[in-house]
Amino acid sequence: MKHFILVAVLVAILTVLVGFGLDTIGLMPELASLQGVFIDQLFRMHIWVISFLFALIIGFMLYSIIVFRRKEGEQGDGDHFEGHAGLEIAWTIVPLGIVMYFAFLGSTALAETRRADPNAYNITVTGQQWSWRFDYTDYGFSSDELRLPADRQTLLMLTSTDVIHSFWVPEFRVKQDALPGEGMERELRITPTELGRYKVRCAELCGTQHAYMLADVFVVEPEEFDEWAEEQLKGVSDDPVERGEVWFGQFGCTACHSIDGSDKVGPTWMGLYGKEEILADGATLIVDDAYLFESIREPQAKIVEGFETVIMPPTGASMSDQQIQDVIEFIKSLGE
Repeated sequence: MKHFILVAVLVAILTVLVGFGLDTIGLMPELASLQGVFIDQLFRMHIWVISFLFALIIGFMLYSIIVFRRKEGEQGDGDHFEGHAGLEIAWTIVPLGIVMYFAFLGSTALAETRRADPNAYNITVTGQQWSWRFDYTDYGFSSDELRLPADRQTLLMLTSTDVIHSFWVPEFRVKQDALPGEGMERELRITPTELGRYKVRCAELCGTQHAYMLADVFVVEPEEFDEWAEEQLKGVSDDPVERGEVWFGQFGCTACHSIDGSDKVGPTWMGLYGKEEILADGATLIVDDAYLFESIREPQAKIVEGFETVIMPPTGASMSDQQIQDVIEFIKSLGE
């Protein structure tokens, strides 16, 4: 009995040290959403259970190695045990009960993260290689940044134009896949609680520029959000070049094309208009309005030499003719 008491004390000390250490070293980023509260509570409980199991194993090992080590002069074997039915039943039933209890806690946390607010804002999130677009369906405008009012739920409807992406803001804890195809939209509810600037990251490997598939997220006061929305509703400039620059960012063109001559996945737009291009089949052409319009609307119609392995996402399918023409005007402004 003395040994069991000493081991129990050692296990308790190790549990506290390991659990407190893991709970305070900052394994998780700042918590910034209501949904994340339930996830962090569950995560913290897992940490303490893991700490106890670790201490239970290491505690018995350390105690046995130190106290029951072979003494000088001892040559015989230790006591041999065939089994212990009561212990075997206990270590089957107790872990099973713990697992079932955590399954209950997990389902409760999931239900809380999906709890609907009838007054939630509605935003459609579109992922494509390799950018995000946010359509504020309650207002009728789009943006390449996600701006959310604090302490009010937002319902995100996630979709993709090409491959599977995954919407993830670590500070919000929750994440959800964005799937391609009609009728494949997925829901994600977020109630931000901390003002600040965060980043959307893609949590699903989606191609060569996956690591750079980022977008800004701003959590602001509701009044500031309303003012920003009113500014967006005023529309973009009357200048087609300025509008084209907006579409350049909003429809994700910046993910593949540079405007300063630097190398990216696709051809740079600097000096593109009027340039003679050599195609993959050996033909040549002069970059003009017709070629650019076709290349945006049907990306694989004519492939430029050196870019045979690059598959441009069907961005043009979601753009109007006027938006495409604005982008062409923007390309013209970058020089011939």
